[in-house]
Parts: sequence; structure tokens; C-alpha cells
Amino acid sequence: MSILKDNVNQGPDALMRLAKKSFVAAPGVFDGISAMLAERAGFKALYLSGSGLAGRSGLPDLSVTTLSEVADETRRITSVTRLPLIVDVDTGFGEVLNVIRTVRAIESAGASAIHIEDQELPKKCGQLSGKRLVTEEEMARKVRAAAATKKNRDFMVIARTDARAVEGFNGAVRRAKLYIEAGADAIFPEALESEDEFRKFAKQVKAPLLANMTEFGRSPMLTSRELESMGYRMVIFPLTAFRASLLSMERAYSMLYRRGTQREFLDKLMTRKEFYDIIGYDGYEKEDKAFYKWRK
Repeated sequence: MSILKDNVNQGPDALMRLAKKSFVAAPGVFDGISAMLAERAGFKALYLSGSGLAGRSGLPDLSVTTLSEVADETRRITSVTRLPLIVDVDTGFGEVLNVIRTVRAIESAGASAIHIEDQELPKKCGQLSGKRLVTEEEMARKVRAAAATKKNRDFMVIARTDARAVEGFNGAVRRAKLYIEAGADAIFPEALESEDEFRKFAKQVKAPLLANMTEFGRSPMLTSRELESMGYRMVIFPLTAFRASLLSMERAYSMLYRRGTQREFLDKLMTRKEFYDIIGYDGYEKEDKAFYKWRK
């Protein structure tokens, strides 16, 4: 089989099948190599964070990235890993017609799911204050459009509600139930504020639920096992690896600048061989040589 995986990450129904039989923990990835590392670590699903994608370009999570940027990164990730990928599409990049185009683009790029949120543009990070919501009816229209547009019935449309910080816990529950009626395959309640709220939400909203365990936010940090016991089917860790990589890079650049050499911290660096093993470098060379057998 070719080392190039050709966008065959177990098919668009992979996440749906996985969530039905086991709890799904999806770490945030932001490019091909991070996806390969997450797969190598043992994860069975991946998550492309809008905040991580924007942050990688030095931009804030304020709807400044575009559909084409997200679709391109989705395609790059699904071309090097077979794991199902959940993609953050913010508000769907506009109104109903934009949502339709978004679903087509992200599904054709090889993702297994999207999540779309009920904030107004420009949206904010779900853990911050000052968020504004679209009406329940407008979000329901977007969910209906997304559900009707997908080609594979098992491509998951996950509706995220940010209502907890704006309309309170009951508002989040009310909106979640409306989005399920509109055709959402799962619900993502953003920024619940206590373990009790996570538990109560799962009791009141009868649908597959996704929890967000981001760092330094409003929600308590619960384990996968704790969330599963409450009734959640999925959890994402959007920026854990991204934040870890930023701190490592900052320290490496600082030491390199101060010392003028990397000799003293080589033990903190991944070796060339380790990197080549991850990306399958030898496999590429074998494929090349197969077409040029005259080369010695």
C-alpha cells in the first residue's frame, strides 16, 4: 500500500461508528505532523480546532480564518492519517448558503464530522465573556441545512451551543433540544461551569454529547472516564498539544539566541531518525526506487 494515504481515513462514517461502540477522545491537531503524532500515541480520532488553526498563523480566534483555509488543512491532515477527524467550522462561515458550501467542502476534504456554533459574527473563543448569540430559529435553520446537505448520512453534524454564558444553563438545554429536532447528530455544550452542570446536562439532553476539556477556561477539567460515566460519548482536547509546542519552541528559541548553539539542549530535540520514522521517510524512498530500478 502507498505511504500516501489518499484521503481514506476509514470513511466519513468512521466517527459515527466509533462513538456508537466506545467513548471517543479526540486531541486537537493543527497540521499533518501533529495528526501523525496523535495517531502514533494511540488516539482513535482527531480534532481540528479553529482556535489552533488561527493561532498557528499568529491570529486570534475571532472568525478571521476562511473556509478555504480550514478545508485545505482538513485535506492535508486526512491525507496522512486514517483517523476520523472532527472539524471546527465556527459559525459555518456565514448564513445558510455559506453553511451548505461549508459542509460540502469539509466533507469532500475527508472529515468525519463538523461542529457549528450559535454565536453571531465575529464569534469569540467559547471560554471568553462578551459572546452574542444568533436566534434559536436562525441556528436551527443552519443545522437543518447542514443535515440536509451532507452526502453520507453518517457524516456527523454536531451543534455547539454557547448559551450557558449568555442565557444560562436552562437556555443551553432549551437550545440543545431544538437543535436535535432540527437534525443535529450530537450536541456540544460549550463552557459548562461545574461538574454538576455537566452531569445535569447529560440527564436533560438525550443525544450523543461532546465535551470540551480545554485548559485555562470556565469548565472543570474532567477525565475521559468521568465524562463517559456521566453519559458523554466524545471529548476534545483542542489546544493541549499546541500550547505544549508553543512553550517548547519559545524555550528553544530563547536558549538558541542566548547561547548561539543548540549543543547544550540536543537531548530536548527529536532526532532526525525519530522524525523520519514518524513520517515514513523510508517508504517514500522505496516507492521512488520502485519506479527507477536502474538506480543503484
